[in-house]
Amino acid sequence: MLRYIFQRLMGMIVVMAIVVTIVFVIVRVTPGDPAAVMLGPEATQEDITALRSRLGLDQSLGLQYVYYIGQLLQGDLGQSIFLNQPVTSALAERAEPTFFLTLFSIVIACAIALPIGIYAAYRRGSFVDQAATTLAMLAASIPSFWLGLILIQVFAVRFGWFPVSGYGGPGSSFTERMYHLTLPAIALGVVSSALILRFTRASMLDVLGDDFIRTARAKGLGERKVVMKHALKNALIPILTIIGLTAAVLISGAVVTETVFGLPGVGNLVVSAVLRRDYPVIQGALLVIAALYVLINFVIDMLYLLVDPRVRY
Repeated sequence: MLRYIFQRLMGMIVVMAIVVTIVFVIVRVTPGDPAAVMLGPEATQEDITALRSRLGLDQSLGLQYVYYIGQLLQGDLGQSIFLNQPVTSALAERAEPTFFLTLFSIVIACAIALPIGIYAAYRRGSFVDQAATTLAMLAASIPSFWLGLILIQVFAVRFGWFPVSGYGGPGSSFTERMYHLTLPAIALGVVSSALILRFTRASMLDVLGDDFIRTARAKGLGERKVVMKHALKNALIPILTIIGLTAAVLISGAVVTETVFGLPGVGNLVVSAVLRRDYPVIQGALLVIAALYVLINFVIDMLYLLVDPRVRY
């Protein structure tokens, strides 16, 4: 087991090294002078030269890379040009809405997808199974921002049950902030549940047809115990995989939804940084999102050890 964990950690380091190199190269090979692009057409040559010196762009590419790696090892993602603050601080200030939105959305997606997917597999070919498959295809084809706009129109504007946008005031309680996240979490959760439902159904169908399930039934075990204890436990690995990938996608893909609902999250920050050509923020956000992808995959791999003892061998 320790060897398996060590291999996964080494893989994480290699992946992050590749991502860091790609992010570094992309900014440097962008057409035009990055400093001139960030400052805009009205910047003077003196301003451009000063920014190039501040960002280290006047040095050789090799020295820039070494300096960039040294900054990252110290936890320094650079300085935002327009926010005039460290990128790390800017991302940390916007992390809370994105984190809770992702967590809330995953909970909603799993609450919808897992029971329906399990029951649809158990009642394969029935009306429930066909209806679940149809609804999953429908949910997968709906853009989350469009569903968000519909939810705003119905539940916020017409009925007034939820706020239209925002994340509450500076002194808002945790409950009030979660209340503001309800509609965007539902929008993301419903769309994300489609893929989890399909994988849950497919994985359960594979397991329910195995010999050990027939043996368990032949021994007289109840259907609930056969499905929930024997079948579900053996079908969990692909289900955990798709849940982890969905969480990673939500972290990086909630940009439009955060913009629609006016949430001050990381996605909104990235959109603003792209529009203002704030390359340090874009670089930092890409690295953080990539690190979260790798970390989530590592956590899922560790969960494999608990679900399936064969993995550790």
